[in-house]
Amino acid sequence: MTRGRILVVEDNEVNLKLFRDVLGAAGFETVESTTGARAVELAAEHEPDLVIMDVRMPQVDGVAALALLRADDRTASIPVLAVTAQAMQGDRERFLAAGFDGYLSKPLDIRRLVEVVRRHCGAPGA
Repeated sequence: MTRGRILVVEDNEVNLKLFRDVLGAAGFETVESTTGARAVELAAEHEPDLVIMDVRMPQVDGVAALALLRADDRTASIPVLAVTAQAMQGDRERFLAAGFDGYLSKPLDIRRLVEVVRRHCGAPGA
């Protein structure tokens, strides 16, 4: 398994590019999906160190995709961070209770994003 491989699941192309650029500049490899269903397939195929999952997506949303990841022995232990523009009081607790390992709100704080990814993955190439 490559150290520092991040599966980014985001249906907005602008946000996906932001993740790709920021994480790439920080030395991480990204695998990308624009749907929750494809993310589940990619997680089993690539065995990432971390999944960053948009919560609100059409068809299979982030919470449903998380349940599918947790139900598969190959992907059950991969940490998954929720990312959402839903920043109402109680949302963080609700997403953590759903089984996410962390929570980031949009608009993204770039420094915090990199800090959280490093906390879960260690330094790239380590």
